[in-house]
Amino acid sequence: MRVLRRSGCAALRATAAGGGGYRPGVKIAVGSFVVGSGFGAATSLVNALSSPYSGLGVSLAGSVWAGAVTVLSSLIGAGWAWAALAVAMGCLDGTRARGALAGSVALIAVTGAYYVTDAAVLGERVVSYATEMLRWSVAGLVFGSLPGAVGAASRPPGLVGLFAAVTVPVGAAVQMIVQPSRPRLTQPTAGALAEVIVWAGVVLGVCWAVHRFWAARRAVVSNL
Repeated sequence: MRVLRRSGCAALRATAAGGGGYRPGVKIAVGSFVVGSGFGAATSLVNALSSPYSGLGVSLAGSVWAGAVTVLSSLIGAGWAWAALAVAMGCLDGTRARGALAGSVALIAVTGAYYVTDAAVLGERVVSYATEMLRWSVAGLVFGSLPGAVGAASRPPGLVGLFAAVTVPVGAAVQMIVQPSRPRLTQPTAGALAEVIVWAGVVLGVCWAVHRFWAARRAVVSNL
C-alpha cells in the first residue's frame, strides 16, 4: 500500500473543506473570519495584559507573568505575525484567487475584533474607533490579498513554492532588522527573548522550506 504524504497546508485545507454542504471556498472564507476574529481579540487582550497602566495589566505588574505576556504581545502584535496569519489562511486553499480572498477576510476580521476588544477592555465606545477601524480594514482588504495569494502559492513544493514559503521568515527578519522587538524599555530581557524567538523561527522556517524543496526534487529525480 502506498502512503501519500501531504503538506501541512493540504491537511489544513482538507479539515476546513471536509463535511457539510458548503463550497470549500465559502467554508475557508468563514474559517478565515473566525480565526482572524480570534487572533484580533487575543492580540488586544494580550496587549492590555502586558501594560501596567491598563486595568487588566496592573495586577500582573512586576510578576514573571508580566514578562511573559510582554514577550507574547511583541510577537503577535508585530506586522509579520499579521501577515503570517493571512499567509496561513491563504495556504488553506490551492487557488491563488481564493487564497487572496481568505487573506483579506482574515485581516479585516483581525482589525474589527482588535478594536472591538480594545473598546471593551478600556470601557470606551466602539464608535470612537470607527475611523481607525475603517482605515485599517481597507488596508487589510488591499494588503491582505497578497500574503493570502502567497500562502496559496506556497503549497506546491517547487521553486515558486520555495520562494513563497520563505516570504514570512524573510519578512520577519527584515522587520527585526528595521524595527527590533524592544517592547518596553523597562523590560529589556523580555524584548531580547522575543528577538531570540523570532530569529529562531526565521531560521527554522527557511530550513523547513529549503528541506521541502530539495526533498521534492530528490523524489522527482528518483522517479525518473
